[in-house]
Amino acid sequence: MPELHIRREHRLGLKAARAAAHRWTQEAEREWGMQCRTEPGSREDQIHFERSGVSGCLTVGGERFDLQVKLGFMLGPLAGRIEAQIRQSLDELLGQG
Repeated sequence: MPELHIRREHRLGLKAARAAAHRWTQEAEREWGMQCRTEPGSREDQIHFERSGVSGCLTVGGERFDLQVKLGFMLGPLAGRIEAQIRQSLDELLGQG
């Protein structure tokens, strides 16, 4: 199974990063059909997401987003395109795009 790991540094602080992650979660659920579950923490949150053929976790901290995605067999050939779309989405979300 292909795995993607994307890290994005930012200067938002934890409160604004949480708000950005909430917007990302809404987009993932609406546009990609993901089921998301947030585990809040004192210094960072983890957002676990999954749907058929995809699972992963977005770790949201005050200085960075760290995204790990596992793609199923059927989506493996699309890994490059999926990674590019995720990178663009995160950059826009964090005001870096």
